[in-house]
Amino acid sequence: MAENIGTSNDGGGDGCGFKEQDHLLPIANVGRIMKQILPPNAKISKEAKETMQECVSEFISFVTGEASEKCRKERRKTVNGDDICWALATLGFDNYAVPLKRYLHKFREFEGDKAANQVKVSISNSKDDDDDEAQKQQQQSPLMFQHDWKQ
Repeated sequence: MAENIGTSNDGGGDGCGFKEQDHLLPIANVGRIMKQILPPNAKISKEAKETMQECVSEFISFVTGEASEKCRKERRKTVNGDDICWALATLGFDNYAVPLKRYLHKFREFEGDKAANQVKVSISNSKDDDDDEAQKQQQQSPLMFQHDWKQ
């Protein structure tokens, strides 16, 4: 799995010198995500983690490639969240596109509120106000993404 791809050692490839693992999500992160959905006493084999690692990495590349192609046609250099949502829907992953679009909207609202609050905080010289605001932002953050695909 971690063999070199495209290096002079393997006699083939594209000559870029990348390792396969450089194109994959970190396996520890994949395992952590997998464990979140399983019962606490469940075990995950290395093979299962590696298989999932390859699948999710390929899925991300597939969706990002579609979004990137859209941006290229529109002569834009930056892929944004809306492009990813569009790509998911275009590729038939509406079950993911809809909740992701909802999450993106909440994230943008939160970021807008956060920016507005930072302006207010910078105007205020009170240390107590700063601490209260930071605690409030942590409590209200939609970034603790608990996905429920059924919503």
